[in-house]
Amino acid sequence: MSFLLAHLSDAHIGPIPRPNLAELLGKRATGYANWLYKRAGQHDMGVLARIVADLKAQTPDHVLMTGDIVNIGLAAEIAQARDWLSTLGSPQQVSFTPGNHDAYVVEATQLLRETFAPWTTGDGTQNGYPYVRKRGGVALIGLDSGVPTGPFIASGRLGPEQLARLGVLLDRTRAEGLTRVVFVHHPPNVGGARILRGLDDAGAFEAVIARHGAELILHGHNHKPSLSRIAGPHGVDAPVVGVASASARPGGHYPAAAYNLFEILREDRGVRITMRRRELNVAGEIVETPAVAIG
Repeated sequence: MSFLLAHLSDAHIGPIPRPNLAELLGKRATGYANWLYKRAGQHDMGVLARIVADLKAQTPDHVLMTGDIVNIGLAAEIAQARDWLSTLGSPQQVSFTPGNHDAYVVEATQLLRETFAPWTTGDGTQNGYPYVRKRGGVALIGLDSGVPTGPFIASGRLGPEQLARLGVLLDRTRAEGLTRVVFVHHPPNVGGARILRGLDDAGAFEAVIARHGAELILHGHNHKPSLSRIAGPHGVDAPVVGVASASARPGGHYPAAAYNLFEILREDRGVRITMRRRELNVAGEIVETPAVAIG
């Protein structure tokens, strides 16, 4: 049976609603200035709308959105983002995990959890991270790496509790014969991002994968496509795939907007995973890269 999974990230929905003076205290002041003088020119909501329309035309079985849905964690931004996430599909069809811009300041984190709970709740009544959703022979395991940090720092962290629970879930879902797809905002491999932008406990994450394995690991954050691998048990590496921002203008500092499609096919000899990237070219057309087997 084949399962088609779509992955997009880093929508950075704008423009940012005008904040009041109290909301600009602390890190938000630098973030708002960065939006006005840099990010507003990089992220285009028309581009994002075209990416979403194209994604939906592919009729994936499920959609993963791996964070940085907003910019500085304002309540008005989070409300806007919830409305946008609803356009991707129902909470049963779409799963979300937050990024560093979503958890921009401490006071945003509780509202973030409450607002996006329908897209971050596991099967049954399971709450908290990691959460797992089982769809079509696939276990979708969401991790939260978004933590508030100081100005000019964009790092993430999972923490020992999430990592311990991740190991349990990987073993449990493997025993159930499911294909395990782990998704998180920050690149979870050692060296996957620049200093002050990476996952602080990437080494600990790699150790979990080395013990328990995974068939596919997806992330955003770097605003560019990437493919690397983490060593798993029995000599079977786990592919780690990053994706460009879903709203990036062509010809900008980062690669143009894109999303990835993964066809997950269970065969007698195991699981075969192929990936296609659909991206904006310099002419503003959405084109597709050839399918490549990654697992």
